[in-house]
Amino acid sequence: MSCSKGTASPDAHTQRRLFSSSAGYCQNPSCAEELFIDTPSGSFHIAELAHVFAASDKGPRAKPELSKEERGTFENLIVLCSNCHTKVDKSPSNFPDSMMRKWKVEHANKLQQLFGAVKFDDRASAREVVEPILEQNHTTFQLYGPHIEAAQNPESGAAEQWKRKVLSRILPNNRRLLTILDTNRHILIKDEKHTVELFRQHIDDLEAFHIEGSMEDASRFPAELSRIYKD
Repeated sequence: MSCSKGTASPDAHTQRRLFSSSAGYCQNPSCAEELFIDTPSGSFHIAELAHVFAASDKGPRAKPELSKEERGTFENLIVLCSNCHTKVDKSPSNFPDSMMRKWKVEHANKLQQLFGAVKFDDRASAREVVEPILEQNHTTFQLYGPHIEAAQNPESGAAEQWKRKVLSRILPNNRRLLTILDTNRHILIKDEKHTVELFRQHIDDLEAFHIEGSMEDASRFPAELSRIYKD
């Protein structure tokens, strides 16, 4: 997921924010296309960064008074599928900047609802929501993680497949979990609060590695999280 508009493109931190805000879906609320797609023959992504105000003075929704750096900010970018990106740039009069900014707000509100960011009164109800997400991430790791035998063969494609699984499933699920945990911090016990903070650091490290290309080792997933809200 990138932009080739020189200094009008986002830095690594902004790319991470954009990825997190999309949660793997097109930010056009009437589309919501999945941006990372798995097929029997392989995986691919259709994520593109679209400028609200054009990257150039002659582009769609151009605003010449903006500097190139301002055109590459989080506020001036939105994550769209390739089809929606083409639409907004081919017909800018039908997709004004006010509409595109509103899309980001609506998308954030929708994700908050979809991600189950509801305040629960009891731990059992919270556990019922987080357990399936934890299980999906665990299963994905067991099947495709860097520990599997195929990952030792650089020609197998296993490493690329794992990266795609991280981007399409694990990172969005992590953000979903963190939203739920933060919303329901009031029913966490003391040790669990520490576990959540370890999980927050793990998310940050994992996103830095898989989105920014940071070569630093990511902190490990806190195993204690698998039992969150369980007792």
